[in-house]
Amino acid sequence: MAQVKTKKTKTEKKQTLVIVESPAKAKTIEKYLGPGFTVKASMGHLIDLPKSRMAIDVENNFQPEYITVRGRAKILKELQKDAKKSDLVLLASDNDREGEAIAWHLNNAFKDKTKAEIQRIVFNEITPVAISEAVKNPSEIDESKVNAQKARRVLDRLVGYNLSPLLWKKVKNGLSAGRVQSVALRLICEREKEVEDFIPEEYWSLEADFTKGKSTFTAQLVQYAGKKPELKNEQQVKDIIEEIKNSECVVADIKETEKTIRPKAPFTTSKLQQAAANRLGFTSKKTMQIAQQLYEGINIGSSRVGLITYMRTDSTRISQTALDDVRKWIGETYPNELPPEAIEYSVGKKAQDAHEAIRPTYTTYTPDYVKEYLSRDQLRLYSIIWERFVSSQMNNAKTKTTSVDIKAGEAIFRVSGSKLIEKGFYKVIKVLSSKENTTGNVPSLKIDEKLNSQKFYPEQHFTQGPARYTDASIVKVLEEKGIGRPSTYAPIISVLLDRYYVTRSNKQLVPTTLGRMICNILVESFPDVISDSFTADVESKLDKVEVDEIEWPKMMGEFFFPFKDHVDELMQSLESYKGTLDEPTDKICELCGKPMIKKLGRFGFFLACSGFPECHNTRSIPLAKCPRPNCDGEIVTRKTKGRGKEFYGCTNYPDCDFISHFKPVNQNCPNCGQFLVEKYDKKNGNYKACINPDCDYLHTAESETDEKITSDTDE
Repeated sequence: MAQVKTKKTKTEKKQTLVIVESPAKAKTIEKYLGPGFTVKASMGHLIDLPKSRMAIDVENNFQPEYITVRGRAKILKELQKDAKKSDLVLLASDNDREGEAIAWHLNNAFKDKTKAEIQRIVFNEITPVAISEAVKNPSEIDESKVNAQKARRVLDRLVGYNLSPLLWKKVKNGLSAGRVQSVALRLICEREKEVEDFIPEEYWSLEADFTKGKSTFTAQLVQYAGKKPELKNEQQVKDIIEEIKNSECVVADIKETEKTIRPKAPFTTSKLQQAAANRLGFTSKKTMQIAQQLYEGINIGSSRVGLITYMRTDSTRISQTALDDVRKWIGETYPNELPPEAIEYSVGKKAQDAHEAIRPTYTTYTPDYVKEYLSRDQLRLYSIIWERFVSSQMNNAKTKTTSVDIKAGEAIFRVSGSKLIEKGFYKVIKVLSSKENTTGNVPSLKIDEKLNSQKFYPEQHFTQGPARYTDASIVKVLEEKGIGRPSTYAPIISVLLDRYYVTRSNKQLVPTTLGRMICNILVESFPDVISDSFTADVESKLDKVEVDEIEWPKMMGEFFFPFKDHVDELMQSLESYKGTLDEPTDKICELCGKPMIKKLGRFGFFLACSGFPECHNTRSIPLAKCPRPNCDGEIVTRKTKGRGKEFYGCTNYPDCDFISHFKPVNQNCPNCGQFLVEKYDKKNGNYKACINPDCDYLHTAESETDEKITSDTDE
């Protein structure tokens, strides 16, 4: 017997479907909403441009041709079924351009499949109060924001689908080029050239030990003969030592200065990525992945909590509710460090200000409180977010610096030390603590007090060239130049690494041979398009599209038609580089006996048999001889399973288990003869060290002369 359909009575519960982007977020929100609500995840974009063709109708106002994303049809059909059974559908994708586009596509996919009312809700944090307020205050989809996303997507497709075939024809099949990524690649390649072209210049410094009673301290030469010393060689230093070694040493001046240190604003996306890279060693991608977990919800005891606000933002704005919450906590915990009024931070000119800054959702959830519920990396990232937010609403800190000048003949030596005299906001800071605020100890001295000198320490240095970009520094530059947006910083770096245009070496971004070739071609052929000014101008125009100040099809037309004419011209006139990267070698194929050729592939150079296609033999390029005794193997680049992280191991594995996480260089140690590897740290910069654990050879830009010269008053 067929079931009779009846209308819902007044006592029946209204059924509401809420659609978010991720299952983790759905799980958290469903717990907050309770009966009558079903929360499902779209898993990101379900409808988008096809990958196999451009799908932009340039003759019809650049209208895109959207399709259901391959492999996502089942999800879309399930959501359509859920929508059909619901009285109300709330589209709760992220509150940004991409999220608005997802909501727009879902609305179009649902409206003919259900009689339910479809509305949009947005929120900045996943807490019961925020979700409840969002559900009570639904809105319409922001068409202007959708148009801004559409314009960016179409522009990137027009650029990529015209540049990539040019690269296939002139360089190598399978290559690709993107609008924003190509500008980032240009920055990295230009920095690499600066690094290579830099010529270090020698200079020297001079320190001396002075004694007062039983205490000894070290001071630095800051003035000689009334001028700042410019010591260009060892002889100049020796001459000064000779002149002053028997001179009377007297305290000439003592200065004390106080400095006020203001707390920093809460994190934006770029500042969080920079701090996580510098303090925690996280890549931008890792930072955003962990931040997403904290935002979407963590099980804290019996409840599930979104611990931080939305992590893609360029604003430092804080809601009044959050300010009241943090000031209440500070007042109860550190009452002497609570300013009379809340501190406001200026929002940058380029900030969209759609979201608050990144902050904890509850100040009372301190790092100590939540640490048992978080993984190590989740806790470290949450800690710096919590510290930065809470400290931003506390009193200034204050340091006192004492500086003592010691006169020895015509030389002035200086020793300085600083200490915190008012901790202020530093009372809540642990992970983000700044070591430079307390430095050195200066003994208690008086002007005209006589001291004894014991030893002189001349040290050779070489000027340091520009450092290669790291995740932190490239994000900083991208933000400063207006390239990309908070949601794109991490993907920009990931794309360059995935395409093997850039590699990461000791946390530094280094362009590959392929990356530099691509960059050279693009810069020479499209200097205006592959520029930071053009990219920043595009971002500015997209912002104007979002507020209905300009029409996006007109923006496309002004760019595309001249660009396409230039691409077509280069297809005919540009010199072909195909095959120029292949090099003959003296290696012989062990399968067929023919010579091996050095070729450039998807993941760098490799050896391939010249007998291809009859012989498909390939192998990694050897970088060095294995250092293990009685092993005739060679060291080659290998990748870990899963994450694909590079390391260097012996070709005789598993018989020989030698591995190194540092890249070998084509240079042997002058001490023991084993090979050197590339290393990097903040003290030495880029340097080479011996792979032999029993050898302490180190080659940096600076001389390794560490000898301390003792003044001999008997000479």
